[in-house]
Amino acid sequence: MNQPPDQSRECQHLGTAAADQPGVLATHYRSVRDTTMRLAEPLSDEDCQVQSMPDASPTKWHLAHLTWFFETFVLERHEPDFKPFDPHFRVLFNSYYQGVGAQFPRAQRGLLSRPSLATVKRYRANVDERMQALLARAPSNGSDSTALHTLITLGLHHEQQHQELLLTDIKHVLSFGAAGSPHPVDAVQGLPLRWTAYGGGLFDLGHDPNLDGDFCFDNETPRHRSYTAPFQLASRPINQGEWLAFMQDGGYQRPELWLSMGWAWVNDGPGGQPRRAPLYWQPHGPGNAGAWCTHTLQGTLEIDPHTPMCHLSYFEADAYARWAGARLPTETEWEFAARALSARAVDHAHFADRGVFHPLPPITEASDEPLQMFGDVWEWTQSNYNAYPGYRPLPGAVGEYNGKFMCNQFVLRGGSCATPAGHVRASYRNFFPPEAQWQFSGLRLARDA
Repeated sequence: MNQPPDQSRECQHLGTAAADQPGVLATHYRSVRDTTMRLAEPLSDEDCQVQSMPDASPTKWHLAHLTWFFETFVLERHEPDFKPFDPHFRVLFNSYYQGVGAQFPRAQRGLLSRPSLATVKRYRANVDERMQALLARAPSNGSDSTALHTLITLGLHHEQQHQELLLTDIKHVLSFGAAGSPHPVDAVQGLPLRWTAYGGGLFDLGHDPNLDGDFCFDNETPRHRSYTAPFQLASRPINQGEWLAFMQDGGYQRPELWLSMGWAWVNDGPGGQPRRAPLYWQPHGPGNAGAWCTHTLQGTLEIDPHTPMCHLSYFEADAYARWAGARLPTETEWEFAARALSARAVDHAHFADRGVFHPLPPITEASDEPLQMFGDVWEWTQSNYNAYPGYRPLPGAVGEYNGKFMCNQFVLRGGSCATPAGHVRASYRNFFPPEAQWQFSGLRLARDA
């Protein structure tokens, strides 16, 4: 077994806000862990077992992996007389941490009928009890305490990321079954797309604890001087009505709009058939020519022209931007604009805490700044997911969290309707490969000034 690395070095970029408040951290631990179980509560045992595609994981696996994280990275290092709940879980629920040991193949997670969901729930309860005991007896100050609490804080932010993945993955699972009961979307008046101009220039890009809070992931650092030329940013994300216009203009059949890899992706859709619509969109019957509906976690809904468009791949977002005579923003431009938002800009953000799990139309009120930059849909940028100047991955297994994925991925910003409130910030960098659709990913247009 590999020896655990030095935690104080591992945790140098993870924030220390809770280090001197063990009681606050214990309460936050319970809250985050309970939220995960509430998200899974409406699901049947059968729902929790299914893996609908290699990129998605069964709900049961999410519940177990999140517990594995605390058992492996916290209890194994800090619990006196540590004994694993089940030694087999070290491999079964290790996602990608090579420094910890072997992993069960990702594409076969749905084959794990054992352990049962009931056993996984007992595993969670066992580890939660031991974690609370550890927090209760841990010293409230000192370097060891700081390292412990910052590592737990990382684990809780990791769990919040998986809360969103749990929702996106089960949405894909349920798209193959019964529709369920629809959640009505209130009728709203559409907002015209406007443009906000930014002068650009030099500014500091990356995590700032004074602006973003103490915690950050290592890929948000180091904060560094960056430059952007003058640019313009659209006032809201592209909506479903605008996407339908793109489709009706032959958007999926015009190779001049697509990157070469994107055009190959369009023509090699599910079952080898060309793609002609985004994920989850289905046409109505013959009597409703030109009408579309979409699968949501609240059931099947008719397309609402004013609702932000989601479940787009990078290829689709880029093709739409070309069709619209614009482009995707860089992540530098996105963060530059986000830093300029007023406090009221996030008052009406739609995050997972609303319980809708579907983007909502923007609030129809006058605004001279972009709307919905946080929540509703992740926004693709044209920026490759690369390291910031001076970035160094953290040592040890926790250092595998972000840095090793800096290849063949694009950055998304802003969070979505499935993101826990308070989990994102202006410096937060999400990333996915260009073909990924099952996340709540949309786009906001940009153009040169």
